[in-house]
Amino acid sequence: MKRTIVTDSNHENDHESVQALAENLRDTIGKFVRAVRSQTGTPTTAQGETLAFLERNGPASIATLAENRGVKHQSMRLVIAKLEENSLITQTPDPKDGRSQLITLTRKGQAENAAARKARTLWLSEVLSTRISARERALLGEALPILQKITRLD
Repeated sequence: MKRTIVTDSNHENDHESVQALAENLRDTIGKFVRAVRSQTGTPTTAQGETLAFLERNGPASIATLAENRGVKHQSMRLVIAKLEENSLITQTPDPKDGRSQLITLTRKGQAENAAARKARTLWLSEVLSTRISARERALLGEALPILQKITRLD
């Protein structure tokens, strides 16, 4: 199904064109994220987002991680098991709640995060320099503040 991108400023308040733009943006960004991960062989979304969350926020419980990703506790347990199997995280008793475990990023997990970020940046840099014109790169640079504004949900 081909979607039309509506850029005519006369349609700013047209609900239908805003919905079409929203759908196209969602679809394109999803494909973009999947392409970057696929082309660089970096972790799955669930694993990568969990590692990134731990890196940004420090140790967390499985319940906190599940809530952050919007998944069930059992689903997060499967992600944690895979990360632990690969020695990217460790589990230790939560000093505030002996029934709970805190998930912590290991040095190997930190190194994997850094390597994945670097691989994605290098691949994207190569694509931007070989497939995108200087004018298109400038347009992307101008669009970044708009995307950043959309992602500020606070």
